This record gives sequence, structure tokens and C-alpha cells, in this order.
Amino acid sequence: MPISRRQLLKTLGAATGVAVLSGFDDNYTEVIPALTDNPLHQKPAKPVTAITLGAGNRGNVYGNFALSYADELDIVGVAEPIPVRNERYAQKHKIPDSNRFTTWEHVFQQPKFADAVIISTPDHLHYGPCMAALKAGYDVLLEKPISPSEKECRDILNLAKKTGRIVAVCHVLRYAPYFVKLREIMQSGAVGEIISIQHLEPIEHIHMSHSFVRGNWHDRNATNPILLAKSCHDLDILRWLINKPCEKIVAMGSLKWFRKENAPQGSTARCMDGCAAEATCPYSAMKIYYRDRQRTHVFDLPEDKSKHGDHILEKLRTTNYGRCVYHMDNNQEDHYITSMEFAGGITASFSMEAFTSYEGRRTRVMGSMGDIVGDMETFTVTDFRTKKSTVYDNSSGDGHGGGDWRLVRDWLQAISQQNPALLTSTIDASIESHIMGFMAEKSRKTGKIEKINLGNL
Repeated sequence: MPISRRQLLKTLGAATGVAVLSGFDDNYTEVIPALTDNPLHQKPAKPVTAITLGAGNRGNVYGNFALSYADELDIVGVAEPIPVRNERYAQKHKIPDSNRFTTWEHVFQQPKFADAVIISTPDHLHYGPCMAALKAGYDVLLEKPISPSEKECRDILNLAKKTGRIVAVCHVLRYAPYFVKLREIMQSGAVGEIISIQHLEPIEHIHMSHSFVRGNWHDRNATNPILLAKSCHDLDILRWLINKPCEKIVAMGSLKWFRKENAPQGSTARCMDGCAAEATCPYSAMKIYYRDRQRTHVFDLPEDKSKHGDHILEKLRTTNYGRCVYHMDNNQEDHYITSMEFAGGITASFSMEAFTSYEGRRTRVMGSMGDIVGDMETFTVTDFRTKKSTVYDNSSGDGHGGGDWRLVRDWLQAISQQNPALLTSTIDASIESHIMGFMAEKSRKTGKIEKINLGNL
């Protein structure tokens, strides 16, 4: 039987459990309700055919849906420049050589040969393939963030409306059972009128060092500011929970710790170059990747496990993952706070923090007649009038609280029925939180409260 992340951590112990859950598994699966559980869903006459652009972590998460639900989704093409990822993805989905491509541009040089595309390319490569897909007549599943540019976000929205194609944005927290139930309770009036929300995203210190100091998102100028790259989920979920537009936003944040002046005495450019502090440093690449074998999916390990050690060491010698976190050329904020005011005077505060020993969002909702305290596994609703507290357990051991495959299924249903109303995270609904993020970044730089101008969304 599937067990939750919390149960797994209790079974294995915190250190081991985090190691297991932090890496990407090619065999990723989720436990989702049967198709018949949703009265709006219909058994498809045939599976939706899709081409995956980007066969890394997220491309495998969404693509693996086809392995468990072949009558709903059939992956018929892939574009991926890293040969080993292209080969493994093609083998897994039995994709013919004629439908394997090096880059996304090559896909659109061919006549349309599928119903849809899954865009899981790097952040800065979302706009080009999405626009090309819409022009070619494909429906789209678009990994977040939509684009680093507000203009490009609006361009995609406008073209989706013009072509009538379906674009689902992967704001998967909207599909997580925890947040679905939390929103239901909030909107039911169980805690009276919503007054304020406090929301925390603890990135976890090793995740921060891996992704935003050493990893693909270490340079905000080449990808996205961390608020969009990591936390557009959170801006989106606040907007969705409150169910009213955000009107004003102010933000502060900086890169405080992962800087050269904070390097310990005796540190070296790479952790394996005789660093005097390596043995006790929590950010040691030798400890994280080689000794503990955490997050090693980025190295595309060979099938032969006996070769893993040498392969990892070679990557630590030659890539950013082996560099000292204090001597990297990173520029992403390691702590970031935003305060927002929504229509009706509802306020919300959001804090993104790198320096935690744990992951998993924490949320506190303050209402006129009660409050809610939750940790993305369970939440407790307390009624001021009766003094009764009720605990709701919506834990899930699956990615993003069980939201990944629920999103994929709704997207497939929307395509099969050609009805975007079946989606919770359409491009129309998702773009607003991106504009909140752009305005937060402007506020962080100017030090001013910024108004949210949605224009003609």
C-alpha cells in the first residue's frame, strides 16, 4: 500500500527518508483516484498523443503518466539534447527514431504528428516552443513559470485565445488534495470571513545549495528570479485560496549567506580539492552527492551501479555541482519575503527561506470565527465559537502533495472533450500570479509598494 512522506520518514528515519525523497526517480508514480470518481470525466475514445520537449525531471514525471494510464496518454515523440536522457525516454515510451529530436525547434520542422506537447524545457526555453506549438495547432501542458517576461506571458495568453488551443500551466499545488481541501474549508465559511494568511515555503538548505547556488537556477539572469523559479507556486496558491485578486504587493530579500566573504578558512574552489572545512560543512559536495548519494539524478548515472561512484566523482571535478557554495557565481536570494493586500482588505504574507532542515509548505489562515494551521500534510481547523478543533489529514507521498498526475489527467480530459473549463490551472487563471511575481521583484528593487495591474486578462 502507498504510504505518505511523513510515514516514510518515520519508518526510515529523517536523514534516510530525505535522501530517498529528494532525488528524482525515473519510475515516478502517483496514486490518483479512478477516472470514474469525477462526474465530469469521460472515458476517452482514444489516448491523447503527446510529444515531450525536455526529458529531464519534470518531463519524466508527466510522461510517466502514460506508463500507468496508456488508454489516456500516449507519448509519441521526444526532443532532448542530452543523448542519454533522449535514449532512455525513447526506450521507456517506445518512441521510434523518426520521432526523436535533439531540440524543440526540430519538432516544429515536421508536420503536426500528435495532439499535444508537454513543455518541460528549462525556464528560459518555455516561450519559444509554446508559441510554436500553438501556431502549429497543438494543445499544451506548460511547466511553470510560464516565462521570465510579463510580455511573453501575455503573448502566450493572447495566442492561446486566438487559436482556441488549451494551455494548462503546471501549478500543480492547485491539484494537491491538501490544498483542495484547505480551499474548500476556507470558502465554506467554517472560519468566518478570511482576514489574513501567513504562508511559508521552507526550501531546505541542501535543496537551496543544489538548485539555486550550484544548480541550473544559480543565475537569475539566465533563468528566472528565485521568486518565480521556485515560488510562483506559492503566489499562485495564495491567489487561489483567497479567491480574490491581489491589489498591492511589497517585497524584500537578498543573497546573504552564499557569498565569498562567508567562506570558511581553508576553503577551496572545489570541495574535493583539499578543503579544510569539507568534513564538517553541511554543503559539502562530497558529502551530499558522493557519500550520501543525494540528488544524483542530475548526473544521469549509468545503468551499471558499480560505476556510479567514479561517475559522480568525475562530475564533481568538472561541473558546478562540485564547486564550493561560497565560491560560486550565484546571484539568487537566499531569503525573500512578500506582503500582499487582496480585494476586500485581506492581507497575506509569504516567506521563502533557504535555511531550514525541512521542506513542505506551512500555512496559517486567520478568519473572523476561527483559524487554520497546516503543514501540507495535515491541517487543524479551530472554531472560536465552539472551541472545537478538527484535524484533516490530506497527506500524500507523491510529488507536490499528489498534484502532478491529477493535473495531467484534467489536462487530458480537457483535450479529449475540448473543454478548458475542466482545468483548474488554465493559462488564464495562472498568469495573474506571475504578474504578482513580476511586481514583487520590482518592489524588491525599488523599495516601494507596487500596485497590481492585470489589464485585460
